[in-house]
Amino acid sequence: MFDTLSDKLEGVFRGLTGRGSISPEDIKKAMNEVERALIEADVNLRVTRSFIAAIEEEAVGEKVLKGLNPGQQVVKIVNDKLIEVLGGENEKLITSPQAPTIIMMVGLQGSGKTTHVAKLARMLRKGGKRPLMVACDTQRPAAVDQLQTLGKQLNIPVYSEGTEPRPPEIAKRALDAARKGGNDVIILDTAGRLQIDDALMTELEEVKGNTKPHEILLVVDAMTGQESVNVAEEFNRRVGLTGVILTKMDGDARGGAALSVRAVTGVPIKFMGTGEKTDAIEPFYPDRIASRILGMGDILTLIEKAQQQFDEAEAQKLQDKMKKGSFDLEDFVDQLRKIRKMGSLSGLLGLLPGVGKQMKELRNALETPEAERELSRTEAIVMSMTKNERHNPDLIDSSRRKRIAKGSGVQVSDVNNLLQQFRTMRQMMRSMGKGEMPNMGAMMGGGGGAGGGFGGVNSRKSNQPKQVDPLAAYKSGKPGGPRPTKKKK
Repeated sequence: MFDTLSDKLEGVFRGLTGRGSISPEDIKKAMNEVERALIEADVNLRVTRSFIAAIEEEAVGEKVLKGLNPGQQVVKIVNDKLIEVLGGENEKLITSPQAPTIIMMVGLQGSGKTTHVAKLARMLRKGGKRPLMVACDTQRPAAVDQLQTLGKQLNIPVYSEGTEPRPPEIAKRALDAARKGGNDVIILDTAGRLQIDDALMTELEEVKGNTKPHEILLVVDAMTGQESVNVAEEFNRRVGLTGVILTKMDGDARGGAALSVRAVTGVPIKFMGTGEKTDAIEPFYPDRIASRILGMGDILTLIEKAQQQFDEAEAQKLQDKMKKGSFDLEDFVDQLRKIRKMGSLSGLLGLLPGVGKQMKELRNALETPEAERELSRTEAIVMSMTKNERHNPDLIDSSRRKRIAKGSGVQVSDVNNLLQQFRTMRQMMRSMGKGEMPNMGAMMGGGGGAGGGFGGVNSRKSNQPKQVDPLAAYKSGKPGGPRPTKKKK
């Protein structure tokens, strides 16, 4: 997400922040580069020019040019203006004081509208609501079946009358069904088209007239760039939007749609889709997105993801086990599963601040199918052990290793690598629990491929040269580090 734009902006600001002073010409040159980066990211031209003009007006001032760290002040101005363009602050869903709250989803075919009906319903149910999904897309027969399938998977009720009745009538009867069934939220999945046409808009206007929705959310594909702005403008003109859901944000490295839709239409982006799974939807926070674009990460979102998976009492118990060095393979596989539920490892790394070139290379490695297979292989090895073996890995002798390898479909060497990495990690935890600094050189040299360490990508034998601990090399005077100098008499 935003990788292309982030890389270009990072290069521009690196040239500014490294200087003790900057001139108006320096800012002008930097803004020309920023403008080019935004246009290449498919940001609306009108938005780009307005954005650059606002930054230049504020940046070419005496306080910035003659202040301390002028380059950093320019970056702060860019960050503030990005937040402003993206909408200022997160706007929550409108809820009706009298149930049910009615949400009408609109959009073109292929934007992910039906999937995001289910995603939104799942999110609302998690928040204590009782949603009802309504199949009003009678133009595409598969849409009704798709919504019913999603409803069964999530155990969320779906109101459907097939493809024969008119959508405005289905929606009207669905309201009565929701009131009788005690549903406090109704989400209408309306018909889409390959392109906007008058018949579609007329039907949507009738559905709106029959249901009087509190929210009309446009689901739009972020990868369509500036075209998403045209779609949003037309839907807003005909049915009056209250919010936007940007989908496929995980597949768009440019970010043009996110930076254009709000600025052009005035309609807030309320959610963004970040993957195919039904839990891959996030509230849209302009300040957090601005931070991601400028390469400063998004720690708050990372914390929220972790809080959804990790119970506070369990976390404390785990921390105590780590300090005592009693962390075992049973604990490890439990944590591995919870981390995987938080999302892709590459996506989690993208939320960390200061993701430099090496970290981006690691993220690219983690996005490969091999990386996912490696995690599955690690889990399979651990689960092929008996419970006693997972609690006491030291019991695992050569015959047990052969049995575990056969049970998990891997080589004995894979089992050996995993056990060795586990011992290294457990020793590191024990050292940290005593307040000692662990030997990170040994940790990184103890196996692991991309990122090294436990359960790493490509943890089989590597052609990379062996890591040298500089401190150990210095003390021994062996190759790989500076030789100690003799004291003068």
